[in-house]
Amino acid sequence: MSSPAARRLVAIMVKEGLQIVRDPSSILIGFILPIFLTLLSGYSTNLDIDHVRIGLVLEDGSPEAQDLAASFMATKYFEVRVGHDRREFADAMTSGRVRGIVVIPQTFSRDLARASESVPFQVIADGSEPNTAQFLQNYAQGVWLSWMAVRAEGKGAEFQQPVTLIPRTWFNQELVSLNSLLPGGMAINLTLIGALLTALVVAREWERGTMEAMLATPVSPFEMLLGKLVPYFLLGMAAMFICLGITLLLFGVPFRGSILALVAVSAVFLLSALGLGLFISSIARNQFVASQASILAAFLPAYFLSGYVFEPSGMPWPIQILSRAIAARYYVSCLKTLFLAGDAWALLLPNMAGMAVIAAVLLGLTLKNAARKVA
Repeated sequence: MSSPAARRLVAIMVKEGLQIVRDPSSILIGFILPIFLTLLSGYSTNLDIDHVRIGLVLEDGSPEAQDLAASFMATKYFEVRVGHDRREFADAMTSGRVRGIVVIPQTFSRDLARASESVPFQVIADGSEPNTAQFLQNYAQGVWLSWMAVRAEGKGAEFQQPVTLIPRTWFNQELVSLNSLLPGGMAINLTLIGALLTALVVAREWERGTMEAMLATPVSPFEMLLGKLVPYFLLGMAAMFICLGITLLLFGVPFRGSILALVAVSAVFLLSALGLGLFISSIARNQFVASQASILAAFLPAYFLSGYVFEPSGMPWPIQILSRAIAARYYVSCLKTLFLAGDAWALLLPNMAGMAVIAAVLLGLTLKNAARKVA
């Protein structure tokens, strides 16, 4: 380690490492924030709906109507309030205390006897929550078909559905939304953590005047960039493993890939996230501007354009093109593949190449700005 450049590089890394250890904000961002964000995502972001509050209007008092009502009350998907007039639930529907109304009409038993294949009841869903409304209609249909099958079996007959579907689901057979959302949430967490780590810390150095002192030393812009990048890269990888541990151990999300592939993909992504933070810090000279720029340039695009919740293919084509410049889009795809499918390198490698290009551009722009300031 006799080379002066090597000694300078090691000195910068040691200095940054000591700064991380002594700076509470770095510990907060690197260790506490990923725990908080992963727990928040796991417990609050869930598209699997059960215990939907509904009003059940029982206008028909026949045994068949009572039996169907009991089927609605027995399922875990509904919390049922029974009434005898749909007007009883009008105010509750408006205020959101119930998300739908199931009406078993006065003619239920008569219509059932005439045409057993029709659905002689009404489902009114709250359209202000489209996802819940869709689930409500599907669940109600499922309760009806199950009830009809049990009723036919009790009569010694065979219930024939108008259409029989035989669904097959790959990768996420149970259709548990957390199995898809939590891996994608790791990308959002690391985007925010990576950008904030470097943007805030370097901006703080500009505020305190230590950056000017460092620029006056023989340290080259490349040495400075690499010396700052390595410690925060290691801290970001530690944050990734924290998110991974919580996702696997606490929430039981399956992981079918290899740790080696996850490390490789995450390493390339972290270079882009840290590169974005360094680029922001090379422009913003104070922590407030750097934090706001990190949220606007890193967190919000990653949340809305990465495919974490909203599928980019359903967006207008200009937005789809814009999303190609978001590294989190490639990382989300890689994470979902690794967790649910395995090491599909035919998909992982192109996504890694996309993240590498973005990282190279951001780090190149940062290096150019740093060289201009030195000059």
